[in-house]
Amino acid sequence: MSKPTTHTRNRPAARSPRPRRPARRTNVLPILLGVVVAMAAIAIAIGVASRSGDDGTTVAQNREVVASGRALTPYAGTAADPAVGQPIPDLRGEGFDGRTIDVAGNGTPKLIIFLAHWCPHCQAEVPRVVDWLAASGTPQGVELVAVSSGVDRNRPNYPPSSWLEREGWTIPTIADDTEGTAATMFGLTGYPYFVAVDGQGRVAARASGELSVGELEALLAKARG
Repeated sequence: MSKPTTHTRNRPAARSPRPRRPARRTNVLPILLGVVVAMAAIAIAIGVASRSGDDGTTVAQNREVVASGRALTPYAGTAADPAVGQPIPDLRGEGFDGRTIDVAGNGTPKLIIFLAHWCPHCQAEVPRVVDWLAASGTPQGVELVAVSSGVDRNRPNYPPSSWLEREGWTIPTIADDTEGTAATMFGLTGYPYFVAVDGQGRVAARASGELSVGELEALLAKARG
């Protein structure tokens, strides 16, 4: 008697376990370098913004001016100037390089020159003053100070800092604020504008418009008293 045939199912071969892949490591060095570069760029941007104007120039063309005292009578160009003999107001401002510049009745005679970059008469006067000082040297016993005022980036010859640098202007120059505080306190009504101050801190003479070298020297003489 034959034995019954036994049917055996073919079982699939057991699969070998897959080898585990090593965990991927994230290289953080490029990320750190990117963060450092970004922070440096932000710091540079902040630094540039802190010393630049709202118009994007690298030098602020208007700066804070602190004034004290009484404003001078506005200049009318008459022979009898009511401001002569009046004490000048005190000013504290900054040059285009950020240095503090003071104007005060401190016992030193002064000649203060107000300029506007767009004024054609100022553009003619500045090189005349530069040549005059180059030929005769710094005036003895009189301090020269200038004020850049009336700044307007939409008008010609902007910015004033670049204009004066091109002309070789070496007189310490206050950058007036956007309200024209310095100009108003000294009674400015037109450019260029000159105020001679005596040793007692009082107005000795005022003038406006283009001046010759002889007229400039006459203002110095009045400042000296």
